[in-house]
Amino acid sequence: MGNKTKAWENYIRKVTPYVPGEQPKDTFLKLNTNENPYPPAPGVQRVLSNIDADILRLYPDPSIGLLVDELARFYNVDNDRVFVGVGSDDVLAVAFLTFFNSDKPILFPDITYSFYPVYCELYRIPYETQPLDKDFRIVREDYHKDNGGVVIANPNAPTSVYEEVSTIEDIILHNPDSVVIIDEAYIDFAGESALKLIDRYENLLVVQTFSKSRSMAGMRIGYAIGSPKLIKALNDVKYSINSYTMNQTAILAGVESVRDREYFNDKIKCLLDIRKESEETFRKLGFSFPESGANFLFVTHDYIPAKELYEVLRENRIYVRYFDQPRINNHLRITIGSREQMNMLFEFLDNYINNR
Repeated sequence: MGNKTKAWENYIRKVTPYVPGEQPKDTFLKLNTNENPYPPAPGVQRVLSNIDADILRLYPDPSIGLLVDELARFYNVDNDRVFVGVGSDDVLAVAFLTFFNSDKPILFPDITYSFYPVYCELYRIPYETQPLDKDFRIVREDYHKDNGGVVIANPNAPTSVYEEVSTIEDIILHNPDSVVIIDEAYIDFAGESALKLIDRYENLLVVQTFSKSRSMAGMRIGYAIGSPKLIKALNDVKYSINSYTMNQTAILAGVESVRDREYFNDKIKCLLDIRKESEETFRKLGFSFPESGANFLFVTHDYIPAKELYEVLRENRIYVRYFDQPRINNHLRITIGSREQMNMLFEFLDNYINNR
């Protein structure tokens, strides 16, 4: 009787959920979720310290106009080309719900951000994964076929590989009848953005986030830039679900972050310098990895299995990301932290590798 399925249980929507990086409480070193080691821009702290609590009794602007306008100025686009959501995951979820409604499968790589198949399962969207090549690069011809949409993370997660804009444009050119989403969570650590293409392609949507390069993962701000037609469609769906998606504090803090271009550029340069230094040290310790366009490296060791390293690191309260999945189960995704954090990691790895 106790184990019998109730009739209403048959109608529960069942999905395999996305599994985020571990958020341990007892941490010596946390390099598993690609958080930025630097604080947000100083203006963010100022606005948080001086916020008028009285505004919290009021609903926020549903259009998120202050932040939309600031982003439009930063990227030199009209404000009807900008959509803001609660983190890029929210933006992507709304985009999947809005644009992928045909019976044709959407296409994305076999190794990529693992939220994509979750959205597909949740929204009943058919999909096909396209295999990356042996170097974890996109095979552009795989996207030259009929489909219901295309999603490309660039730089890719968890591989860190950045594809040139020419590759992205080739995929857009071969898909004039589909919406193409380019998920650029890590683009500020890489090369050119696909944003340079939005004037040419009405079906292109570029998604970015404040979580990585702007050090605001805890504030949850993401955005999309595309043609006015795509942005209007996103807003129509958003207003049909929840008009007041972003809180007052996040809007004001986000505006201050965008305004401080000098701080933004300086901290990216600092992190890229540490990434370069870290690459050299990893190589000396016997690791190899693809060229990174992100704030993390996707490393594999010459002779020590990745799972062994992951487990021994975790036992010592050092957290990195391990994916027990085909093709990538001998790699670790390691966030680039501060110099102090990276030195602590390298000291541990050097000791373990040499005394194993």
